[in-house]
Amino acid sequence: MNNKEKITAIIAAYNEEKTIGPIIDTLKKTPLIDQIIVVSDGSTDKTVQIARNRGVDVVELSQNVGKGGALYRGMEYIQADVVLLLDADLVDLTENHVVSLVQPVLSNRADVSIGVFEKGRFATDFAQKIAPFLSGQRAIRADILLNISSIELARFGVETAINKYVKKMGIKVEVVSLPGLTHLMKEEKMGIVKGLKERVKMYWEILKILLAEGVDKEKNG
Repeated sequence: MNNKEKITAIIAAYNEEKTIGPIIDTLKKTPLIDQIIVVSDGSTDKTVQIARNRGVDVVELSQNVGKGGALYRGMEYIQADVVLLLDADLVDLTENHVVSLVQPVLSNRADVSIGVFEKGRFATDFAQKIAPFLSGQRAIRADILLNISSIELARFGVETAINKYVKKMGIKVEVVSLPGLTHLMKEEKMGIVKGLKERVKMYWEILKILLAEGVDKEKNG
């Protein structure tokens, strides 16, 4: 493992006051992490205050632009060779999870790692077994991430946009198990009705990117 390479962690957060603090605390306890950037995507709760109180870099957006747009803004402040992307609603994140995610990239086994929940909660484990490449937990070389121009407009489909680029360029990927890690589901954070609406919106953003990929294949075929 090459410990000389620097790592920036970026967390795009929209009203995640319940979970953002412990995530930052875990990252700050992990010696491998050199920089932590929290991008508040138009949050109206205490997300920004909690992050600032912990002394990390905070990018505060006045309007909600979606996860892709928020990550894109955070990318402007990267000061590292490797970027760790984490969801802002994680529960029970540990230093071991962080190390497991970045190790494949630091050791040059892969240029991208994707973390998959395991032995956490049935609902979140099951969702990631069905679609592991939609996981928001990943490490990626900074030069690769900065070349993915489609991230800015991807909104909830940001992981799909990254996957599309990685596949197109033949970039090596390693999937990593993250035992005991889980996250709050949208229905838990927003209530059943609003949560389901947000989930449908998320799947639609993902579908749009997949459909665009299909059109590109037809054109190039």
